[in-house]
Amino acid sequence: MAIRKFKPVTPGQRNKAISAFDEITTNKPHKALLEPLKSTGGRNNTGQMTMRYIGGGHKKMYRVIDFLRDKDNCPATVLTIEYDPNRSARIALVEYEDGVKKYIIAPNGLKVGQKIASGAGVAPELGNALPLSEIPVGTLVHNIELRPGQGAAMARSAGTYAQLAAREGSHAVLRLPSGETRMVLVTCRATVGTVSNADHNLESAGKAGRSRWLGRRPHNRGVVMNPVDHPMGGGEGRASGGHPRSRKGLPAKGYKTRNPKATSNKFIIERRKK
Repeated sequence: MAIRKFKPVTPGQRNKAISAFDEITTNKPHKALLEPLKSTGGRNNTGQMTMRYIGGGHKKMYRVIDFLRDKDNCPATVLTIEYDPNRSARIALVEYEDGVKKYIIAPNGLKVGQKIASGAGVAPELGNALPLSEIPVGTLVHNIELRPGQGAAMARSAGTYAQLAAREGSHAVLRLPSGETRMVLVTCRATVGTVSNADHNLESAGKAGRSRWLGRRPHNRGVVMNPVDHPMGGGEGRASGGHPRSRKGLPAKGYKTRNPKATSNKFIIERRKK
């Protein structure tokens, strides 16, 4: 999980810092687990642009990831660690004893040839998925379910993890990557370990073209627009734009958008840190 820097031979390489891809063991994905992925260009079903600054980018295929980990009492062997263009984390191809192959989010430290398992009664070791009721308090986990049988919903991106802080009756207390502390049913599953590619946040594109490869178009700030285009536009010279707002006039940077009557509020012990 190293970051590779370059000699500044060209302007684009001066600030370029990308993953060294040391942990990747193959560059050919498993064909049976690929699905076509259509790029939208930020348009909806009527062709109207609903998300700006999206378009172009390299063509990609979607890798079908097993977020459920519901194949119990059937150990699997790790075949490869692979790159996934659709997420920041690395993925691992595993083969179960009955011959079924599936992709999972690769935990940090997972090696080719290693055995993993899922279900109740499984040892709380790296890569194993089991209910929160059977994971020791203090363990770092990822791929956490919010509802039993739903599939992993939290702590899935590169380098993230949550800590199992306590267990209170039918609920486990988790400290999430955002700093939020919340309760989750102990029957929900989580995978032991932290997500791979922890150095992802240290990567730097180095040039605008690399962002275009990822499907990101140039982003225009509101303060440089005209008043007809944005609430923060207009003014003489480099006017700051007053209170920060979205293009539709909603306050930004500190304005709470969460519904105060959300049913999940009762499970949140401490909100995330600003």
